[in-house]
Amino acid sequence: MTGMTRSGKPDIGILLLLAEQEFVRELREYVAAQGYDDQGRSDGFVFRTLHDGPTTITGLAERLDVTKQGASQIVDDMERRGYVERRPDPTDARARLLHLTERGNGALAAARRFHQTYERRLRKRLGDEAVDTLRDVLTDMAGETHISTPHFRALMF
Repeated sequence: MTGMTRSGKPDIGILLLLAEQEFVRELREYVAAQGYDDQGRSDGFVFRTLHDGPTTITGLAERLDVTKQGASQIVDDMERRGYVERRPDPTDARARLLHLTERGNGALAAARRFHQTYERRLRKRLGDEAVDTLRDVLTDMAGETHISTPHFRALMF
């Protein structure tokens, strides 16, 4: 596989993959420079989900489309790094609610600033119309099925 089409132009799938990798690299560098240099791959999804309010491990697992065991492992790791904490549920003595800590809210704010900066840079480089078209094309490619899922909504700022 060369990553090129028969016309000699780069393959769109490869370009999408490379663009995603570059975006993630820049995001990680930005948040690391803000003091959050221990970010895991799943952290952003958890930050965004908990920004909507506290939830249980079960609720988080549903939003992220992972097993409860998988969600527990993610939360255990994030709790060790100081981004989330478990607190008693005031309405159910058996349940524990997940909350963002001050550090978690700071990391989420840093990521949001990066997203805003990234889009401003794209608009400056490509123009508003091209960025709006790009968003429409990517939305179409992602498909309505994926966009309406809780997992996708967990990504939205």
